[in-house]
Amino acid sequence: MKKIFVFAAIISMIAASAPALHAQKTSKVSGREHLPKNIILMIGDGMGLPQMYAAYTASCGSLHMAEFNQIALVKTLSASDYITDSGAGGTALACGIKTNNGMIGMGPDSIPVKSILKIAEDKGLSTGIVVTCDVTHATPASFIASVKSRKQAEDIAMQFLSTDIDVFIGGGRDAFANRRDSLNLLDSLAKHNYTLASTIPAMLNVNQGKLAALLYPGHPPKFSEGRGDMLSLSTEKALELLSKNQKGFFMMIEGSQIDWGGHDNDLDYVVNETLDFDKAVGIALEFARKNGETLVIVTADHETGGLSNMESNFETGQTGGRFTTDDHSGVPVPLYAFGPGSGNFKGLMDNTDVFRLMLQLLSLSR
Repeated sequence: MKKIFVFAAIISMIAASAPALHAQKTSKVSGREHLPKNIILMIGDGMGLPQMYAAYTASCGSLHMAEFNQIALVKTLSASDYITDSGAGGTALACGIKTNNGMIGMGPDSIPVKSILKIAEDKGLSTGIVVTCDVTHATPASFIASVKSRKQAEDIAMQFLSTDIDVFIGGGRDAFANRRDSLNLLDSLAKHNYTLASTIPAMLNVNQGKLAALLYPGHPPKFSEGRGDMLSLSTEKALELLSKNQKGFFMMIEGSQIDWGGHDNDLDYVVNETLDFDKAVGIALEFARKNGETLVIVTADHETGGLSNMESNFETGQTGGRFTTDDHSGVPVPLYAFGPGSGNFKGLMDNTDVFRLMLQLLSLSR
């Protein structure tokens, strides 16, 4: 008979590292640790604990995410639904407010709010986004735009010109250059002093200044279908450019397609994308360990697929699983933190608390 891996032991470990599991109601910084100069927020879209554990199994127990010793749980419900979508989930992390499913960068009242990325750039920090999707997709859009519908890709692209983001890397070139209104936003980006790149080699050749690397017309391909090390290479390049600012930086990195594997109920897709994301986590961790002034946060906007880990094998890396839905679920997602200020992420948190703590740790205010 197949055995379902029970996560009670893991949850107990989380609770043990955070005795005030149910008492965590506010997001005040403890003040016992020095503050970070930089924050790297890493979002595994759709990556719940089962997705992480499947990748941990496939890696035979050598996942970078398993190196974090500060762990919390994050509630993901939106203003409108028990089960969030990526628009509302991304907005909660980026802007610190609950909104309705499908909305981006604004509350249910349709009043726009500033994201931590925009607040950081207003204070002179460098900012960046690296994703394995179209840069106008829901999660990255939450850090850039304010629109009533996540489907407004061309409006979201236009709002990139209203920010001063230093680096953005992903797909989505058509939303800038092949638009219904015939505007060429690539020309506009060039006028805003961005170096444009449409290939990975061209991106890697940029050594200073602002970078807009739109590497694909739409979404990048799956890792298993030729995307290769795009995420890892992009993470390294973004860190190289953003770390030149002595005031510090804020960067969001998303493993976007973990979610799509969950929607497809395709465990191999989920595992491949989670392992690829974990490579970027390793790069961020290495940077933070050497730098000493960088907080790395790894979490998710929601879980996708209602995945249960079934009989697997750590020695061979064989994974097994069963999906209960082809949509998102409402279960809390894990959060892993490393670096100065990481001790503030503990217990059962709300996704909006992640924003508030990042804001406080960077000594920023709305």
